[in-house]
Amino acid sequence: MAAVAEHREHARAPIALRVEYKKLNSFFADYTNNISKGGTFIKTAKPLPAGTRFLFSLSVPAAAGPFELSGEVVRVERGEPSGMGIRFLWSDEAARGAFERVVERLMAQSLGPVVAARLLDEAARKA
Repeated sequence: MAAVAEHREHARAPIALRVEYKKLNSFFADYTNNISKGGTFIKTAKPLPAGTRFLFSLSVPAAAGPFELSGEVVRVERGEPSGMGIRFLWSDEAARGAFERVVERLMAQSLGPVVAARLLDEAARKA
C-alpha cells in the first residue's frame, strides 16, 4: 500500500476536544479527532454541507473557558469516520495568535516537545 502524501499547511495533533455548534434551531455537541493552527476535523454523523460557515465553541483543557471560533466546512467525509473538515476563519489577529499558542501547547502535550517542534518547524518552512 502506497503512503499518502501530506498536503496540509499546518501540522496536526491527535487530540479529542468537545465542540458545540448550532444548526438551525438544533444544538450539537461532537468531538474533534485532531487540531491544527488552521483547522480541525469534527467527527459527526450529521456533517454540515461543504462551504457552510458557522460559529462554534471549542473546549480546551486548562483554558479559562471555551474558544468561540468561526469556521468553514471545507470537506465532508461519509463512512468511518464520518465528519467534516473545518478551516478556521479569523477577523482578529490577536485572537488568532492566542489560539495558535494554545494549539502549540496541545501539540507539545500530545506529541512531546521535540516532535511538536519538528512538525511546527516543517509547517513553517512550507508556508
